[in-house]
Amino acid sequence: MSNQIVLIDCPDAKGLVYNITKVIFDLGLNIISNHEYVDLNSKYFFMRTVLEGNHPEKELNNKLRTILPEEANIRLSSLRKKSVVILATKETHCLGDLLLRNSDGELPCDVKAVICNHNSLKGLTESFKIQYHHIPAEGCSRKEHEQNILACLEEYKPEYLVLAKYMRIFTPNFIRQYPYRIINIHHSFLPAFIGASPYKQAFERGVKIIGSTSHFVTDNLDEGPIIVQDVIPVNHTFTAAGMAQAGRDIEKNVLAKSLKLVLENRVFIFKDKTIVFD
Repeated sequence: MSNQIVLIDCPDAKGLVYNITKVIFDLGLNIISNHEYVDLNSKYFFMRTVLEGNHPEKELNNKLRTILPEEANIRLSSLRKKSVVILATKETHCLGDLLLRNSDGELPCDVKAVICNHNSLKGLTESFKIQYHHIPAEGCSRKEHEQNILACLEEYKPEYLVLAKYMRIFTPNFIRQYPYRIINIHHSFLPAFIGASPYKQAFERGVKIIGSTSHFVTDNLDEGPIIVQDVIPVNHTFTAAGMAQAGRDIEKNVLAKSLKLVLENRVFIFKDKTIVFD
């Protein structure tokens, strides 16, 4: 085992950090990065530790079990690239940004394919030598369309799906196939301006900041645990179109940052929100 990530969450208890690090030391492993946090309201503990060294994973897990509360969740993950499939519709900015960052090695992922319900992004995708699938929604029910997508995904078995401005709503049945493994970018600072035409809504309201939100997809539309949010200032000189252009820049940056955090196992999901070790 080398460069292993240990992820622990459990009810808080006295001496947790000492006991965990002692197990690591006794096994001859070295801590090269460590973050911990206690949610004071719920008295719940979170820890992300990056180790270097060689030791059987099973023994490390078993020894941690002996010193942690019975309810503890322990996840051991290697620092490896994770498989991803991106879904998009027509807009290029988020998809193009992710493909470029992936090509440059900035994201620790292996983009297996891009799936679109329109065919306009084929050239962009294939310029990065990524498999492209056009799965149209016209002429079939939502159930049939989702079944076609799931059949395509079965070929790749991705660990995560990324919705890069994929402008369709998934049914609960589809979401259940990838629980907390679908990452969406929303073109506003949630919970403000939910739904269609957010920048038009923002313009009409005369807002002074606009933003973007990335979150995990759940059954509740645009209400899944938030991963990253960011905002930029605007003023009265911005038109709705100007706001939309500025919004595209922040959308792609927020989506890329959230995906990187998830891929690096820096995100814990807890009670419909996230703990993020940035």
